[in-house]
Amino acid sequence: MGTAAGDGGRPLGAVAAEHKVNLTAQRPFSEALRTGLAETFFPDDPFRGFGSLPPAERAWGGLKYFVPVLEWAPRYTLGKFKYDLLAGVTIASLAIPQGISYAKLANLPPIIGLYSSFVPPLLYAVFGSSNNLAVGTVAAASLLLASIIEAEVPREDNPELYLQIFYTAAFFTGVIQTALGVFRLGLIVDFLSRSTITGFMGGTAAIIILQQLKGMLGMKHFTSKTDIISVVRSIFLYRDEWRWQSAVLGVCFLLFLLLSKKLRKKKPNLFWVSAIAPFMVVIIGGIFAFLVKGNEHGIPIVGDLKKGINPLSISQLTFTDKHVKTAVKAGFLSGILAVAEGIAVGRSLALIKNEQIDGNKEMIAFGIMNIAGSCTSCYLTTGPFSKSAVNFHAGCRTPMSNVVMSVCIMLVLLFLAPLFKYTPLVALSSIIVVAMIGLIKVKEFLHLYRVDKFDFCICMGAFVGVVFFTMVIGLGASIGLSVIRALLHVARPTTCKLGSMAGGEIFCDVRHYPHARSIPNVLVLQLGSPIYFVNAGYLRERILRWVEDEESASKTDGQDLQYVILDLGGVSSIDNTGIGMLGEVHKSLDRKGITVALTNPRLEVTEKLVLSGFIRDKVGKEWVFLTVKDAITAFRYGLQRSRGKEQSEV
Repeated sequence: MGTAAGDGGRPLGAVAAEHKVNLTAQRPFSEALRTGLAETFFPDDPFRGFGSLPPAERAWGGLKYFVPVLEWAPRYTLGKFKYDLLAGVTIASLAIPQGISYAKLANLPPIIGLYSSFVPPLLYAVFGSSNNLAVGTVAAASLLLASIIEAEVPREDNPELYLQIFYTAAFFTGVIQTALGVFRLGLIVDFLSRSTITGFMGGTAAIIILQQLKGMLGMKHFTSKTDIISVVRSIFLYRDEWRWQSAVLGVCFLLFLLLSKKLRKKKPNLFWVSAIAPFMVVIIGGIFAFLVKGNEHGIPIVGDLKKGINPLSISQLTFTDKHVKTAVKAGFLSGILAVAEGIAVGRSLALIKNEQIDGNKEMIAFGIMNIAGSCTSCYLTTGPFSKSAVNFHAGCRTPMSNVVMSVCIMLVLLFLAPLFKYTPLVALSSIIVVAMIGLIKVKEFLHLYRVDKFDFCICMGAFVGVVFFTMVIGLGASIGLSVIRALLHVARPTTCKLGSMAGGEIFCDVRHYPHARSIPNVLVLQLGSPIYFVNAGYLRERILRWVEDEESASKTDGQDLQYVILDLGGVSSIDNTGIGMLGEVHKSLDRKGITVALTNPRLEVTEKLVLSGFIRDKVGKEWVFLTVKDAITAFRYGLQRSRGKEQSEV
């Protein structure tokens, strides 16, 4: 606790205490810079404890950090493999129909979807840190890539170049993701708030569902645009292409898939039924189309699928000035979205098992597998929720389940791929529709509306932007609203007046606790944010307004406001403009005869207040206290001394 000033500014020994604010602690600039950078880029301090290790062990520990397989592989057992084998086979049965479906969604050859489920999972098993994530393509990123690339290079005009830009976009996605992970820039992904992702995914799902009417109705022509008006117009513009055979078969598939999902909810132990249901739809649909010659009777099929594993595509990467901007744009936007989804899925599943994953390591893993994938005929991959949830419920123990899935896909590519040529497009559309229904989280929308109206607006900004304009506009609008909200929190921070409770032992916000009592002659204000040039002017006006209001209330009660306490416990940092603002407030109050005191300033704030001379020249060391209670005790003692002196003079 600090000390109050008595006559002539002398310390009041009667209120001197055991604890004082440490005003002498100052860190060298190098230490402050190192601490700030460490907290910004290494908040989890992944290399703690390495300093005491010998150089060889330190190097091995660092290698295991960046290559997690070296951590879990030596402890791998046959017992774990049994679980991973079951999980891997299960997610492989889901990866086949999803891979083909999402490739068609991106207007890519169906075989590319299978290629993308072979190489990337192998690399994730080596570099990934999540035991639950299952790697594969995702619907939202597939549609986002298609919408950006097709706007520049229509697939119908140049299908080869269209595919090359997809590979190039995957390459840039990998480079960006790897750079974000290596340089510990995961904080950029934090700008994609949960509200943004919820709204974006919901809007994307709604558009994807409408687009699947092309497959459900057996249509051959369709718009490349993604807004709802263009999609609905296209559906009715080509209504002469509607085929009732596809519609009937599609309804049957939808009912089967929806019933399997309902069964999983009622009996969680039968999760495998819904997991293999899409594969069963593909098998049954393929057999049916083959037997009835569906392609000749209004049931379009996938067509030829080449046998063989991924061919190299490094020579197909295109870096010409004309198209590289499109590839970078598509790679950046889809990459940020994919990494945000993958990390969110991994963390949510890890929490259930009381595990932890490193977001920066995940970005490196995603980046490496996308760079390698772009060179082996794959497009963007990440950790989709549906496949990862199946992997989790199937009992996976380690990333080895991804290896098992990859081996299964390899066998399909080597021996079974041509058999899937008879898969009806309506079967793929049905699979996508059922997968997308779960992404429109109406309950989450209502929850956001009840809890936080601004978060609801952010969510709806993404949803409406995607549905009525484009995916890029929807994502950009939502991120823009999120940034505006963050800036508002910084520019207009919350201040509150504190009142006493429990006999003066506790001080609380008087608006939150109306029965908290004001302290006579004293105004206690709590500042709860960093004080920067952005909010310094606002805080100055707000503090002076609090003082004016308190002066009016005090005069009504026949008292004078004599002391103002600024509780700085919630102020994490301050800049030169903020220090100047405090000086202006002190000067204004000093003219009114009001004494200013500071309580509980943090180290970062104390350093600057001392170095700037604010405490020495304006407030005075004796008016800096550890707690609000200490400051009020000193004030009361000062008042008693002052009144006693006045009475003795009389």
